[in-house]
Amino acid sequence: MPKPMRGARRTAPSRPRTVVVARAVLSMNDQLAALNRDLFRKHRLLALNILSSPGSGKTALLERTIADARGRFRIGIVVGDLATENDAERLRRHGAQVVQITTGTVCHLDAAMVARAVQSLDLAALDLLVVENVGNLVCPASYNLGEDLRVVLLSTTEGEDKPLKYPPIFSGADVVVVNKKDLAVAAGFDREAALRNIRRTAPKAAVLELSAKTGEGMEAWLALLEKRLAARKR
Repeated sequence: MPKPMRGARRTAPSRPRTVVVARAVLSMNDQLAALNRDLFRKHRLLALNILSSPGSGKTALLERTIADARGRFRIGIVVGDLATENDAERLRRHGAQVVQITTGTVCHLDAAMVARAVQSLDLAALDLLVVENVGNLVCPASYNLGEDLRVVLLSTTEGEDKPLKYPPIFSGADVVVVNKKDLAVAAGFDREAALRNIRRTAPKAAVLELSAKTGEGMEAWLALLEKRLAARKR
């Protein structure tokens, strides 16, 4: 085995280093979200970011909202999905302005995506801007889009323990909507446990229970939106 040469410096073995990039990414996103917020306020829009797991009924809720809000306020929608424009096409059939964001492998929307998407909407012709985020209860929690209200949807068919399993997304909610009220009994949904879990993880959130399919509870949802819209228009 060769001996080290005299006078040669011994080099200490390099230690692995972790480069933290998440903070920088989120910082840039927050700056862009602030620009989005300024744009929305310039147009006196109320902006919603709706989040949930896949299949909870986000699109059905928006279809019902468009129909029931006709003549009360005007809605534009940004739809986020990994693939297809199926949800956007469903919503366009109801007469709303809709733009699709197809993310590919990205499991959330960010502020830059929303900023590009809203360029395709006539914001001056809207009162309410809704972002239907990618169906996911993890990734979207960290990304501010410039919204006024963060709405988390929980369906009775998912079970009452979702707020405990995914606390970050619920803790950031301004509104929690419990959807598919009409299926609660068939699904064996424990309403009291669900409300208790929501209050534990999202103590400041408004909680609404409704069925986008039957329309039960929709008036309370529309009233909440109208109240916030009226405050924005002052």
